[in-house]
Amino acid sequence: MKNILLPTDFSENSKNAVVYAMELFKGHACKFYFLNVQKTEEFVMDDVMSRSPGSSVFEVILQDNKKRLKEFLVPLEEKYTKENFEFLPFVDYDSLTDSIKQLMASESIDLIVMGTNGATGAKEVLFGSNTLKVIRKVDCPVLAIPEHASFEKLETILFTASSCKDIKHESARPLKEILDLFTPQLHLLKIKERKEESKHNCGSCLVDTLKGTQYKSYTLYGIPTPIAIDAFVQLIPVDLHATFIERETFLERFLFGTNTAKISYGTRVPLLILHK
Repeated sequence: MKNILLPTDFSENSKNAVVYAMELFKGHACKFYFLNVQKTEEFVMDDVMSRSPGSSVFEVILQDNKKRLKEFLVPLEEKYTKENFEFLPFVDYDSLTDSIKQLMASESIDLIVMGTNGATGAKEVLFGSNTLKVIRKVDCPVLAIPEHASFEKLETILFTASSCKDIKHESARPLKEILDLFTPQLHLLKIKERKEESKHNCGSCLVDTLKGTQYKSYTLYGIPTPIAIDAFVQLIPVDLHATFIERETFLERFLFGTNTAKISYGTRVPLLILHK
């Protein structure tokens, strides 16, 4: 894993996610792409929106953000000067998801690291509105960092699956690389709606995905996903939770279960979201 995208709005939450990413990949060569996006909806005056992107108004807006981003990077460059890190700043005037897609088209981004705080709506309690949009609209692994999470050596990882259909080796690569870097204890939690489900649904293809990796396997039946995960991490503390999602299926069940479970789980550990 070499190219890491770090969207930032200069908030404490995004700074925490950035530091987590630095500590996670310490000792390894990485390119960090820092992206700050100026929201278009924050400038709705006629004399601004009527101008073309090449006009002086847009240039001034982006110039200010470029300056802030440069200042944002100074302490990071000083702190990690001995690391084989390259810091690449990008500023855009667009929607966050469109900006990320454009950067992904021009650069080989392996992973997006974002903070999870920032939402007030019940449906966005776990991730935060910006992170949720990226998860839903951008086809790239996302590592979501809770607001107060600090990096510690990854000794235990939870991998949750409701169905392993269409899981491919390439999709699992970020998880496999983290497993190879830290050789943690891996717990595989399979969540099924009923015991009658075919064993093949979460059997051979998961074994194939995790080939060569030692893990302990658990299966829970008939329990809502958020509650099952929350109960598991209380019984067996983990340092990272990874899961594959299919949009509007597992993600919906993961997000829209019991609100208390979402809030409780959401404050615990970083979540690595992999797309099938």
